[in-house]
Order: sequence, then C-alpha cells, then structure tokens
Amino acid sequence: MQTTNPRLHRTALLSLALALALVGGGGVHAAEAKKLNVLFIGNSYTARHRLATVVKAMAEAGNPGLTFDITQVIYGGRRLVDHWRLGTQNYVRISELTVDEEKATIESLKKAIADDPKDKYAKGALKRHQGLLKGLEKQRKTWDIVVLQSYRDDVQGADSLYVEYAPRFAELIKAQGARIVLYETTPHTQNAKPLTAAPDKRKAMSKARVIAALANRIDATVVPMGLVAFRCQTERPDFTLRFINDAHLNHTMAYLTACTFYGAIFDRTPQGLAVDSITDIRFLDKDNKDKDRDGRPIKRTFAGKDLADLQRIAWKALTEFNSIRAKLPAK
Repeated sequence: MQTTNPRLHRTALLSLALALALVGGGGVHAAEAKKLNVLFIGNSYTARHRLATVVKAMAEAGNPGLTFDITQVIYGGRRLVDHWRLGTQNYVRISELTVDEEKATIESLKKAIADDPKDKYAKGALKRHQGLLKGLEKQRKTWDIVVLQSYRDDVQGADSLYVEYAPRFAELIKAQGARIVLYETTPHTQNAKPLTAAPDKRKAMSKARVIAALANRIDATVVPMGLVAFRCQTERPDFTLRFINDAHLNHTMAYLTACTFYGAIFDRTPQGLAVDSITDIRFLDKDNKDKDRDGRPIKRTFAGKDLADLQRIAWKALTEFNSIRAKLPAK
C-alpha cells in the first residue's frame, strides 16, 4: 500500500490491518466480518448530506467485507470547546465510563440549565446523557477511530480553540487505543459562485501548516478540507463549494470531503470508487422536499469528468498536505 503519511496513529495499525485484510494470511477468511467502530464528533458540517454515511459507503465499497460502523455526537453550530462542556468526552470513554461519572455529567448539565434556562445546547445534551445512562451497558463500544471536527475555531493559529481542545480529546482517544482523525472544515473559504480570480493560497497554506503541526503533536490523521477546497477552486473554478441561500457546504464540497476521508483513513486514493451521489438533509420547504436550499435537486449524482476530477483533486490535495506535514517537526 502506498504510504503518504509516515505518522499514522501507531495504535491503530492493528485495527487498520484487520479492516484492510481480505483473504489468506493470518487466518483471515473472506466470510469473516471485519469491523471498524467510528465515532464522529461535530456539528452540521458532519450532519449535512449524512456525511458519515457517505464515508461509510465509500469505506465499505473500497474494502469488501468491511463493516464501517458509525456513531455520531452532533450539536448544531458547536465546536470542540462546546462538546467538552456538554460532556461529549464521555462518549469517547464509553467503553469504561462509570455510572457515577455519567450521573455527575448529568448533574453538571442540570446546573448549567438552572444558571441559564435558555441554554438549548445544555438541554439537548442533558436529554442525550440521560438516554446514555439509561442504556449504558448496551451502548458500550471500543472505538477504532474518533473524528474531531473543527468549525471556525481553527483560524487563530496556535491560539485557536481547536488547537487547545483537540489534544484534550486526543488524550482520551489514545487511552482507548483508537486513532484520531482531525476533520478540518473551511467555512471561511467556500465559494457560493464560480470564481473569476485565483483563490488565496496564503490563507490555505497558513491554515494547513497549523493543522499539520497539531496533527504531528498528537499523532493524528487529517482530513484537510482547507487545502482540498483551495485545490478544487484552483483546478475547477467553475465548481461552487457552498450553497447560495445556506452557508453550509454544498453537494460538491460534501462529496470532496467524503473522498478525502476515504483517502485519509485508508491511505489510498478514492479514484475509481463507485459511490457517486450526495443527498442533503435540508430541503427548500415543506412543499419542495425534493429540492435543496437553492431550489436544485436535493440529490446530486456526479459523473464523467466531474466525478473523476473530484476524486483526483481530493487525493492530490491530501498528498500535498501530507508532504507539508512531513517537513514539520514530528512532535
């Protein structure tokens, strides 16, 4: 297998080898189930287009016999700092989480609501954690991969909240023997209209170096969408990467993101994958559930040159990012 990132999470190698094994060697047979348990932590940049489900489809299409089992903890508009306040770290530790620890989190959320009755996120988290406590034993899992999504908290360089909180989650993830994946979103640079001038390379490269340094420090894999978006805007300026009437990533950016996830997790190009469509979860209005926020079909299928370019650009940008990363200190 071609290696572009020499610093893949060492504790995940055994799980990754199992997931990629097909037949023969080591007693692995085609009929045996191979599974990766994957936790996605994020907001609507993960929820929109059912991104985790598309990544699952690509993972399983590219690795016959693999079960890519996904769990998501999503709070709209929230960042890692908010997830920490809302107790998402308990989900990272779910294999060993105690009843008393979960009860303590529930009590802290009740206090947060008492202090601020308008705190809708604490209310949502309280309901989530009460459900977790009720069925804790049935929900226990050992994670192979945990995805930490950024969102507007990774643009202040070394002082970014993402740079502060990703290591806190990483410490817990490593303790579970799981692999860390940093999903870097780029809402600031997505374009709603085709570009007529070259995108800002300095901004993309600056952010890439910050995320690369963070990844080296905590030994994480990266889905570097800032650099991927820049490459797409450079090579296909006719593409748009966000909706006009909605600030979120559009179908094109979602597909690019899924391709980059595949490349980052399996260290293998997504080129040639048969998964070619994206369906958003937000429709225009109650009378137009078959249309997206811009009034176009809510499902988009990519084909021909567009499909080939998106898969190629995702892999090219990921390879470029890993080259940047390799030139930085390991820790």
